[in-house]
Amino acid sequence: MLDKFLNISFLFPICMLLLYSTLYIKQFTYEQGGQEMLSKPATLLLGIIYEKPLNAYEITKLLDYMNIKWWFNVADSTVYTTLKNLEKRGLIEGTIERIGNMPDRTIYSLTDKGGDELKETIKESILQFSFDTNVFTIAAFVMDILETEEKKMLLEKRLNILQSYLMGINKQDNEVWKQEAPDFHVANLERMIDIVQAEISGTKRLLSVIGEGKNNEE
Repeated sequence: MLDKFLNISFLFPICMLLLYSTLYIKQFTYEQGGQEMLSKPATLLLGIIYEKPLNAYEITKLLDYMNIKWWFNVADSTVYTTLKNLEKRGLIEGTIERIGNMPDRTIYSLTDKGGDELKETIKESILQFSFDTNVFTIAAFVMDILETEEKKMLLEKRLNILQSYLMGINKQDNEVWKQEAPDFHVANLERMIDIVQAEISGTKRLLSVIGEGKNNEE
């Protein structure tokens, strides 16, 4: 029995890391009243529409122009389907626009409900850690809907969360475990540590830009 335990004990740090991430996300959702976050495509589209009301075709062209597909590939069909779902939920509203002999087109704008849900999803995305780094990347991409001071406060909280997270991982990453665990599992844990460290560095960079106040001066 002891031999069997020792054979799988090297997985403990990785299991604890994933468990901590899952429990933190569930706890945060509970504290926010159980409201589920918007999907990544929905968050991205609401953020774009917040900047300027657009039709579906214009949104697909904007996504292409911004080369978003290289870090988050959203198919045109996903854009159209997501817009319809957002409209059904009352998060956006469509207005028919007629220009000359051109076919009618629907211009989508953000509703108050949509703005509120977008803000909540951005906050939740900032105040959690996920190995799916696009969750935070999209939140950062559209977070201009928040006031400067709120952005700064949320990013500072995220930085504290990430640093605590890294501290917990490092407690499990010790020489005894490295000697017992297969090299592949050691490398995988170190890869996970690299991701957290990269998120810490990126969060600090965003905070430094907010500190410079460039957006406020424009």
